[in-house]
Amino acid sequence: MRRTFLLLTLLTLFSNCLSGENIAANPADRLTILYDAFTDKPGFTADWGYAALVEFDGKRILFDTGNNAAIFESNVKRLHIDLTRLDCVILSHRHGDHTSGLRYVLSVNPQVPIYAPADEPFSDATPAAFFSHGDADLPAKMRYFGGKLPSTPPAHGNAWPGVHFRTVTGIEEITPRIHLVSTLSETPGFRDLPEVSLVLDTAHGPIVVVGCSHPGIENILANVTRQTHKPEVFEVVGGMHLLLASPAQVDHVVSELVDRYHVQRAAPGHCSGEPVFGALEKRFGKEYVYAGIAEVLQL
Repeated sequence: MRRTFLLLTLLTLFSNCLSGENIAANPADRLTILYDAFTDKPGFTADWGYAALVEFDGKRILFDTGNNAAIFESNVKRLHIDLTRLDCVILSHRHGDHTSGLRYVLSVNPQVPIYAPADEPFSDATPAAFFSHGDADLPAKMRYFGGKLPSTPPAHGNAWPGVHFRTVTGIEEITPRIHLVSTLSETPGFRDLPEVSLVLDTAHGPIVVVGCSHPGIENILANVTRQTHKPEVFEVVGGMHLLLASPAQVDHVVSELVDRYHVQRAAPGHCSGEPVFGALEKRFGKEYVYAGIAEVLQL
């Protein structure tokens, strides 16, 4: 009987290993808020924008870079964070309140890999399709390049000359426990804006880190669960872009998080909106995580 019990125990442990249920929480896995518009810590500058340092699965990842390079630098230095030791930078989307601090990052770590959405500001080539519908009947003076197109599309000017971005489409693996998921927005005002979210496969379940959630936080989670084949999300961290949402819309989104994706913990920030902070704190209680500047969230 004892031998049978031992065998069953070993089989259970082996099964859990295969399913990933044996992933142990690591005290070194954490997320530090570097940039946002609220804090209760003296000496930090609050500003509109977002940035966080993610230390997880042996990687140091900078997620977004804030709205102002000087403020970003000041907050980073006050936290004694060494940006020369980054494994990569992730830019969630093209807006300046998430990308401006990249200038400081590149000044201290010019070779760091940078992941960004497949979006025009991060592209260094003019789309070849622009020249695929020529009209040979037009005189040369009316034709692009006089009708003699270059063999490769001309360089596309952008705000980041000489910077090579690794574009993310669909899902991208950093490690088997760290993924990037790109979601295309269909929200009025932000239609066709791609946004990249960071997904961490923790011992408790997936944690999704978002920049602004322009596609809608519920749509991002739908895409994340579809791409990762995991139907539930343990925690959502970051901006949810519900600043102008009505109380009914806020209630709907909170219900979606809890009832559809079974989110158990929330750490909202940036553009989520103060009414959302209050609604999520009321719904999650002690599982609501305050995420102001300099807060360290255990993952």
